[in-house]
Amino acid sequence: MKLHEYQAKEIFSRYGIPIPRGQVATTPERAQEATVAMGGRSVVKAQVHAGGRGIAGGVKVALSPEDARQAAQGMLGQRLVTNQTAPEGVPINSVLVEELADIKQELYAAITIDRGFRGPVMIVCAAGGMDIEEVAETRPEDIHTEPIDPGLGLMPFQTRRLTQRLGIEGAAARTAAQILSQLYQVFADHDCSLVEINPLIVTGDGGVVALDAKMDLEDDAMFRHQDLKELRDRSQEDQLEAEAADQDIAYVNLDGDVGCLVNGAGLAMATLDVTNAAGAAPANFLDVGGGATDEKVAQAVGIILSDPKVRRVLVNVFGGILRCDVAARGIVLAYQRADSRLPLIVRMLGTNLEEGKQILGESGFNVTFADTLTEAAEAIKNAA
Repeated sequence: MKLHEYQAKEIFSRYGIPIPRGQVATTPERAQEATVAMGGRSVVKAQVHAGGRGIAGGVKVALSPEDARQAAQGMLGQRLVTNQTAPEGVPINSVLVEELADIKQELYAAITIDRGFRGPVMIVCAAGGMDIEEVAETRPEDIHTEPIDPGLGLMPFQTRRLTQRLGIEGAAARTAAQILSQLYQVFADHDCSLVEINPLIVTGDGGVVALDAKMDLEDDAMFRHQDLKELRDRSQEDQLEAEAADQDIAYVNLDGDVGCLVNGAGLAMATLDVTNAAGAAPANFLDVGGGATDEKVAQAVGIILSDPKVRRVLVNVFGGILRCDVAARGIVLAYQRADSRLPLIVRMLGTNLEEGKQILGESGFNVTFADTLTEAAEAIKNAA
């Protein structure tokens, strides 16, 4: 689950990480009033779950309250398209109005999970305010990392080493080291998959301030953070993925036209490969799980059928915990609810296979059975 910048900054502030003064506005008039409170000048920032806002016009400097009103008016109710969004962009429902900062130096700091290290790693870079992926590609020597032992946490010698690599000294270095330590506490306490400050600035008077903030929370740990669930903004999410998440279904929306229903993550990945090998493209990754009921299978297939891109559906089920007859009844139920006539390619193996085939065969829908993945691939081609 992603948080908006202003939500992440509220959490940062509770941990003692310095942030600019700011107010959230949902109307142009409120943005104007907030700018008056900031002394007549401000920066107006679109609150969306995506980076690259500045390049896309989602961050504007206002040199007067009227400038702020106009900037907010041009953003609110619109959709922002950045290099991190889908082509249709994401809606701007609020803006963050902040005081202007006296920027002497821009830095980058983040913590994420390193799959190789199998633990958290802190990343810093002296080229803050830029696309970190671009820096990693063009100047990888400018990026510095420190693996963090979860049992020990981020150690003081590590924060000192990181601030030295950033080239900051004196009081600013001590403040930055403290911020890095606090940032790890935020990461650990909230079960984050990512926390990021870009940029972390050094001001003209030697202060260090988090000018931006990003937090991604690990969905599998949300049961420990009931208070954070209310911060979720569904308008920023893919609606099919949000619906699947509400029903505890592992679903990722993709660009193809072959809807895929599978039980098991590994089998789902193999199914995507088979779809691509057939010269087609999957419309989704979907793992309905092993203990699904008729109704949960119907909900999963209903999500697939509600995707306007889908032109054919591939079912690849290994009947173990999820029996083939249960999957078949759920599929029929979903097709009946949606009144769908999309071609259905079915490969089933395992428990109650014959019962499952019989249910689907007698359903009256356009069903093609396949015994192997090769046959399924051929059936996908024929159903194009």
